[in-house]
Amino acid sequence: MLAKNKVLIPGSEAIAEAAVRAGCTRYVGYPEFGPGTFHDCMAELLLEGFMPAESDSAAIASVYGAASAGSRVMTSIGGPGLGRMQEGLSFMAGAEIPCVVLSIGQSGYSLAGILPSQSDYFLSTRPGGQESNRLVVLAPSSVQEAVELTQESFELADRHRNPVLLLADAILSEMMEPTVLPSKRKRAPAVKKWAVGVGDKGPARLITPLFLEPGALEAHTWKLHEKYRKIASQEVRFEEYRCEDAKLVFVAFGIVGRVARTAVDKARKRGMKVGLFRPVSLWPFPSEQLAERTRKARSLLVVELNTGQMIEDVLLATGKPERVHFYGRTGGSIPSSFEMLHEALKWME
Repeated sequence: MLAKNKVLIPGSEAIAEAAVRAGCTRYVGYPEFGPGTFHDCMAELLLEGFMPAESDSAAIASVYGAASAGSRVMTSIGGPGLGRMQEGLSFMAGAEIPCVVLSIGQSGYSLAGILPSQSDYFLSTRPGGQESNRLVVLAPSSVQEAVELTQESFELADRHRNPVLLLADAILSEMMEPTVLPSKRKRAPAVKKWAVGVGDKGPARLITPLFLEPGALEAHTWKLHEKYRKIASQEVRFEEYRCEDAKLVFVAFGIVGRVARTAVDKARKRGMKVGLFRPVSLWPFPSEQLAERTRKARSLLVVELNTGQMIEDVLLATGKPERVHFYGRTGGSIPSSFEMLHEALKWME
């Protein structure tokens, strides 16, 4: 029996509900295989605020326009399509236009199947845009956390005038869990003083990342750099679990972090001192927090659904490569908690 106020709901539907209740009034999306269910949910919830696009690049271009008018706007994409959105996201970051992008990680190259994967880590945390643009990247490990981070994504996007990427595993978007949905908000959206006027409402403004004069471009680039430094100092999010006396600490994000937590519980029942550090913000990455919480551990075992991408950030954070080890699965396979424990045993002796 579900606890009071909880509903049994699929991940995609829960994220859609959370987005609308956070004040999202516009959605533009290309009905790709991975986020197809989410796309359908937004069409049902937003009605007139929903707009299908003919491609990934067209979707992000339309998001640019809608967000420039001051709306809270969202789009979604499957893993491979994120690459095709890079140019648009670079424009939005450079022009300081907020939006939220739901990226559902899928396994495969270019065209992918809806199987679990974390192969988008590099593409998400090191976006392929011009100059030094950054995206805020959040990675939930449960449907409940996906709901909470969806709401938080809109707040972060508006607070820092920057695109925010919600990076969800494909399995998380389809699985059903008991979840508490946020209450519906009945407030008018705040007026964004920087936004362009619509029709005869408000003054005309030009929102652009294009600066043709070298001095103007340099000033804007350093301005963004300072903003990213501020974000990195203020918006770090992570979870630590039983790290205080751990001899080995799993480092994992998303759905893998959830399996790793089960592995920690099983290890503790067997007398093994194992802990978990789960980055929730992949950018900004919790480097200082990771180094501090794991300084007593003999070994760190990074577990990912790829061939080793987050391990680079872990190595940079710890500065001791001899302590850091990697275990990865690809092709849509998720390691079990027992497989993680078996791997951990290799580095605990």
